[in-house]
Amino acid sequence: MAGRRRISASARVEVASDRGVFMISVAAELAEMHPQTLRMYEARGLIEPKRSPKGTRLYSQRDVERLRRIQEMTAQMGMNLAGVERVLELEEQLEAMGRRVAALQKRADELTAEVKRLEQLRRELRAEIVPYTRGGELVRRADLQALRFVPSAVGRGGATG
Repeated sequence: MAGRRRISASARVEVASDRGVFMISVAAELAEMHPQTLRMYEARGLIEPKRSPKGTRLYSQRDVERLRRIQEMTAQMGMNLAGVERVLELEEQLEAMGRRVAALQKRADELTAEVKRLEQLRRELRAEIVPYTRGGELVRRADLQALRFVPSAVGRGGATG
């Protein structure tokens, strides 16, 4: 059929970046290294692939990115694996501290808002609450005015008859 065009439809599947989907041979190819290197990195704790129910290693996109990063540090930066381990540890600590700082900032913002709310409440109540000079305690302005009109009600032990 001479004038017809073939239209192909393709579906794009989104997979979580931490879901293990690549077998070791595919992950090694994506990371441009030998499968034995992946096994060695796993033995050193640099990478932790997921496992299928039958025990097959399954690497995620995040794992492949980490492998590429390790490859970059060793090949281009000349680091040994001990140095790579330390860099990765420090990066994890930095991320954890970043999360902690964010949580503390959120809490500080909440406390700042609470202080503002309490300050506003204090300003509103300031007109209502005045110090009572004899005992030093705080009383409502309306109660103080009521006490001024009834002189016998103010005494050392409270109200007197």
